Formats: sequence, C-alpha cells, structure tokens
Amino acid sequence: MQQIFDTLINSFIESKVGIAEHFLSDRLAGHLKENLNTLYKENNMLAAGTGNKELVLKDKLVRSDVIYWLDRKHNNPYENEFFDLMDAFILYLNSECYTGITGYEFHYTLYEEGSFYKKHLDQFHNNESRQFSMIMYLNADWVEEDGGQLSITRAEGDQQITPVNGKTVFFRSNEMEHEVLVTNKPRLSITGWLKRDR
Repeated sequence: MQQIFDTLINSFIESKVGIAEHFLSDRLAGHLKENLNTLYKENNMLAAGTGNKELVLKDKLVRSDVIYWLDRKHNNPYENEFFDLMDAFILYLNSECYTGITGYEFHYTLYEEGSFYKKHLDQFHNNESRQFSMIMYLNADWVEEDGGQLSITRAEGDQQITPVNGKTVFFRSNEMEHEVLVTNKPRLSITGWLKRDR
C-alpha cells in the first residue's frame, strides 16, 4: 500500500489535489458498495445537510444526496477493514508529512439520479478540526455521460474528476471549493475528513 499512499500524497503536494487509482481494492470496494446498496434499500440512509452538529441545514437546492455514517461499533467486517486502511494511511501521512492528524469521520454517500451538491468548502466557520477531505468512489463502469463529476474550482479552470471505482481524491478541507455535478445515474462513494483536534 505504501506505493499507493505515496501516489496520493505526492500528487497532492504537486497540485493540491491528490488522486490515486485503486486506493480501495476492487474486492473491498465491491463489499462496501454492497453494504451501501443494502442500507439504501432498507431506507437506512438519511438526507444530508450542511453545517455541523450545532447547526444542520437541509436544503435540497444546495445538496440532494443521502448518507450513512460509518462507525466501528457497527462491527461490519468490511467497514472495519476500511478503517484499518485509513489508520495505516494516517500513520504514514503523519510520519511523512507531520500533519498531526488525530482522527477521522466517514460516511457512505449516494447521489440518486438527478442529484448534486452546489459549490462549497468542507471546513466549518466555527470548527477548524477538518484538515483534509477524502472521497473514495464505488462506481464500476462509469463513463463521462453518466455525469456526477467532482468539479474543483481552480484559478486555471475547474478540474473535473470522474467518480470511477476505487479512485480516491484528497485535498485540504479549507482550501479547495468544489461541487458535485448533476449525476445521471446513482453515484456511490465514501466521503470523509481527516481531523486534527486543537
């Protein structure tokens, strides 16, 4: 995994947006996708909002995805394998880049057909604990016509990233404005943040 970790970190250092293919193995991505689809079919996913625990706003004109928070307490073997991977990545990131990350939070995300998320930053005005954003995609056989690109605002022009299975995107939560363009079919991911408590 060190080579994939290096790819993600080095591309972040070079361009402020790290990208690594197959950060999630096809096997693990498949099991996580199966978990997500089961949660969705059983109506366990909730409409996402903006803001944090102190102030959550749910406005479908801003974002229209549904989410489910991951937690080791759920004792799902594949989600725990995902957490083990994140623990290993954070250990490596802290040792190589001295980032001081102390924790994380992740949720499943599903954008139904026609869903989107308008341009935003991931760090809250009243809480700076989110340091890095990470998105890991769970979409096999995705093509450009399916839409749902992650569009990152850049001075030289927006960078659009296709949500292909296993791909991971990594950037600073307080720097990169981004949006999810309208998706033309269900779009699945794990989304989260690496945090540093002050």
